[in-house]
Amino acid sequence: MDSVYQYLGYPAQANDDSGTSSRDNLWLYGVGTFVVLWTLGWLYRDSLEIEDIKEKYVFVTGCDSGFGNLLCKRLDRLGFRVIAGCLTEKGADDLKRATGPYLKTVLLDVTSTGSIQKAMEYTKQEVEDNGLWGIVNNAGRSLPMGPSEWMRLEDYTSTLKVNMTGVIEMTLTFLPLIKQAQGRIVNVASVLGRVAANGGGYCISKFAVESFSDCLRRDIHYFGIKVCIIEPGFFKTAVTSLDPIESELHRLWNQLTPEVKASYGDKYLDKYIQIQRLIMNAVCDSDLSKVTNCMEHALTSAYPRTRYSAGWDAKFGWIPLSYMPSCVIDIGLKLVMPRPAKSV
Repeated sequence: MDSVYQYLGYPAQANDDSGTSSRDNLWLYGVGTFVVLWTLGWLYRDSLEIEDIKEKYVFVTGCDSGFGNLLCKRLDRLGFRVIAGCLTEKGADDLKRATGPYLKTVLLDVTSTGSIQKAMEYTKQEVEDNGLWGIVNNAGRSLPMGPSEWMRLEDYTSTLKVNMTGVIEMTLTFLPLIKQAQGRIVNVASVLGRVAANGGGYCISKFAVESFSDCLRRDIHYFGIKVCIIEPGFFKTAVTSLDPIESELHRLWNQLTPEVKASYGDKYLDKYIQIQRLIMNAVCDSDLSKVTNCMEHALTSAYPRTRYSAGWDAKFGWIPLSYMPSCVIDIGLKLVMPRPAKSV
């Protein structure tokens, strides 16, 4: 560095405040220039898009409503050949009426191996030698959610079958078609896959999606396949609808033994529901396009990102919290959630 300074006209070893200040400023200018150039380079690289969109096929799960439904409509307008996996006939019919002739629908239950195999065979016939450019594992369920002690094993497994096992089986089943096209795997996780804020299978399943996606990305990147993770914050969808959440909480409460109910107290359920209402009404965003924009970028970008955080609460709340010490989150939840009647 002394040689560089001498070449630029600075003394090799500064003996006064002026020389020291000049050399310090040079460091600052150099670092600032590097940061600006790196940022501009990243933005340019991030803006590059793939070609021949109209020749590429994308399979999306969970398309009856919510993110999946909106994404299919957007991809269809862009020119993708979309195959939408819908759970119900009504969902499939409604989507077909709202889109163009190139969008196809197939009935799909991601908890059924037979249903997944049928969807794969249908897709294989549709894509022929093109392969499958992308699969978006969007299908999911959130309920039941609540205190962990209120759950039974079947309450956990009903969620894990959709959000975890369904994602894994869909990915492994469709992987040969994706390898053929050197395409994309887009898995929808959640900010609750970073911060476990409530009991039930939802947080567990989303942590599993995160780790499965990381392992998969590192295993198959040699084949030119990109694996992207979408981490939405709280949005107004069927997953966050208050009526089903409250109905499930009442069901869980009613299946508890009298001893467990007594330990929480008669008013605990009402307080818990009030807090759920407050949180959902305060943080849920109605602009679903913030999520589908991320999904679209993962499919159309020449250099997709590994992770996409969707929503302001995700970017400035949940994601930063996930890097904090565990005690910070523990204390925060203690301050927000109600105390059981017989707490220590």
